[in-house]
Formats: sequence, structure tokens, C-alpha cells
Amino acid sequence: MASSAWPRLAYSAALYALSPLIGWRIWREQVPTHSRLQRLGLRLEPLPPAPRIWLHCASVGEVRAARPLIEALLARYPAHSLLLTTMTATGAEQSQALISEQTPSDQARLTHRFLPLDFPGAARRFVRSVQPELAILFETELWPNLIHACRQQGVPVAVVNGRLSPRAFKRYQRLRPLMASLLAEISWLAAKSSADAKRFNALGCSTEITRIVGSLKFELASQEKAIEDSERLLHSWGERPVWVAGSTRDGEEALLLEAHRQVLARYPDALLVLVPRHPQRFDEAAKLCKTEGWALSRRSQQQPVRAQTQVYLGDTLGELAMLYAAGSVAFVGGSLVPLGGHNVLEPAALGRPVLSGPSIENFADVAEPLQAVGALTLVDSPDTLADALAGYFANPEHAQQAGRAGCAAIETQKGALARTLTGLEALLPR
Repeated sequence: MASSAWPRLAYSAALYALSPLIGWRIWREQVPTHSRLQRLGLRLEPLPPAPRIWLHCASVGEVRAARPLIEALLARYPAHSLLLTTMTATGAEQSQALISEQTPSDQARLTHRFLPLDFPGAARRFVRSVQPELAILFETELWPNLIHACRQQGVPVAVVNGRLSPRAFKRYQRLRPLMASLLAEISWLAAKSSADAKRFNALGCSTEITRIVGSLKFELASQEKAIEDSERLLHSWGERPVWVAGSTRDGEEALLLEAHRQVLARYPDALLVLVPRHPQRFDEAAKLCKTEGWALSRRSQQQPVRAQTQVYLGDTLGELAMLYAAGSVAFVGGSLVPLGGHNVLEPAALGRPVLSGPSIENFADVAEPLQAVGALTLVDSPDTLADALAGYFANPEHAQQAGRAGCAAIETQKGALARTLTGLEALLPR
């Protein structure tokens, strides 16, 4: 047996050893419309007729970022169907929302399934069943057995928007033999920055198949509908200062509520729109607000925002853009706690000034252009967050100027989609 196979075999053995724990996690990450047996490469419902392109995204953020690519693939390859896979239940729900927004003819060509666990047998069954002409993995979704199954069955594999943070790179360095063996089976890697490309190359990816194309996250879809829907919300809320904290994580809501308490001391009619990242934490966030005595309304329960409402909980899926658009300032979560941040481009593309905590390393490349033009400001505590919010509320023209600068910065960074499609065309000609 080839020596390059040993790292993958050791990895598979570790997966089998951890299967009870993995199985429990996957049992939780499920939606009623999908059989849990999909996680084993079984009971895959019939797909639209071949030929087929397969695109895999991890969860909600990746599905959102991949939307321009998905729509471009549907337009560029009209004879192909497109299978979109995710790992999480929220990713599945985001995928279904994306499918529902396509034209009827494209809805018939775009399907979602859960990705099977990366056991060798499940990976082989999945690839045999799907029979893709091209496999596309988004960002850092590198699954050794799935990639190997594609290679065995002659399916080219592309990694697009390739991202490898310094923290992830350090982890993968400990697994360099495994990483080198799986990267050797990739056909093309489109890195979003030169720093990402260097990290992939240091792990064993050939420089011959690596290209720096920029970040697909700058290729944002039109937000006109989100803006229209937000105007209806604002009309019902009346004239009051509104800020939106999106994609918040465990331990962060308490800090944001403290900042809001300070904002209310200066602007008593201010409203915080709080949107936790994960649906399983919606009730937890609501309980925290009620325990601390906040006047709370929940969107999922269709509770109106009244004059006395201080916090509006955005506990629904697929509405983050609309809620961002309803505020005059946005805070992006996962950043006041050490989790690496979330996508600061979403509110910036809506023309909103953006605030973030200092932990933003996972999005440093997209944050940089916004910081350079004053569209993104980093804060490190409830006090500095409250001061930044009060500054924007006191000077609406400054807030609008920062928002316009963010939109302009995003426009100058576009082009990754065209370069990615050109690279993919070498693997799958039109």
C-alpha cells in the first residue's frame, strides 16, 4: 500500500473511534425534511438528471457567501443541475431559503442534501450516487475521504475562496502528512489572498494548482429586497436611534446589553436589535434579557416594537440582512469574545457603518479595506462600543459617510467571481 495512504487510514481509524460522539452531534444537526441516513451516504432522494455539479458549504455563512457563485454556475451551465451540501441544520435551512428565491426553472436544477460523515464507505456511496462532473469545496471544507473518493472516481476537485487562518494553519501543521496527502488530490485551489495561498502551499498544496483570486465574499448579491422590507419595519418603529448586533455568540449578549444600557443613558429611546448566530440560543438570549429586566419583543412571536421596547430579538432565520438594514449602525458579533469574528461585509454592503470587537482574525482580509476607509471601527469593551454608537447617533451625516465609504470599498474589491469561474472552466468547459 502506498505510504501516502497511511495518514488517511489513521484519520479514518480516529473517526471510527470518535463515532459515538460524532453521531450524537449529527443527530442534533438535522431538519425534518432530510433523513439522518444521508449522513451515511444512504437514502439519498432522487436528484435532477445528470450532468451535475456538486458544491459543498459548511453552514449559513458559507452558503450566503457562495450565493453569487451558485447563481453564476446555474447561468453558465444551463444543461447541468447543481447539488448544494451543508454540514449543519442552519446551513440546510439557509440553502432552502436560497433555492426558494430562484426562478422556477432554476429551483428544479438546484437541490440541497446533507454531506455524509467522512467515513470511507459513506464517502464512496455518496460520490457514486451523486456522480458529479465537478466537486467544489468552499473555503476550508477539506474532507480526506470525500476528496479521495472523488479522485478514485475521476471527479476533479476544486477548492474555492480558499481560506486558512493563522490559527487553523497551526492546527493543520500538526497533521501535515494528512494535509499533504489530501491536498495532492485536489485539482485546483483558488485562494482568497496571498497569505492563504502561502499557508496552503506550506501544508503541501502544489504552487502549480494554486491561484490567488480574491475573496468571493465581496461579490454580494443585491440587497434591494432586504432594504425594502426594512423600510416597512422602520415605519412601524417610528423615529428612534436603532443599532443592530448580528451573529452574536455565547457570552457576548451580556456585554452588548451593558453597552446598550450606557447608550440608553444618553438616548433613552434607543432600540437594540439583537440577532444571535445560532437558533438553539434564541431562547437563551430571550431569558437573559428578561432576567435583567429589559423590555423585550421577539420577532418569532410577531410581538410589535412599542415605544417602551428596548430590545428586539431577531430570533428568525434568513432575515439578518433585512434587520441590519433596519439599523443606522451595525455591530458584528463573534468578536467581543475570542472566536475570530463574522462577516463584516453584510452590513457594510447595505451602507451601514460597522463596529466589531477586536477578535476578527477570521475576516481580516475583508475587514482591512473597510477599516482603511473608516467604514469599520474596532471596539474592545461595552464602554468603547457605547461611545462609538453614541458618536454615530449624534452625527448621522458621519454615519452615512462611513456607510457610503464601505459600499465604495466593496466595489473596488470585486472580481473574484469572474476569476473563479475562469479557473473552474478549465476543469469543466462550458
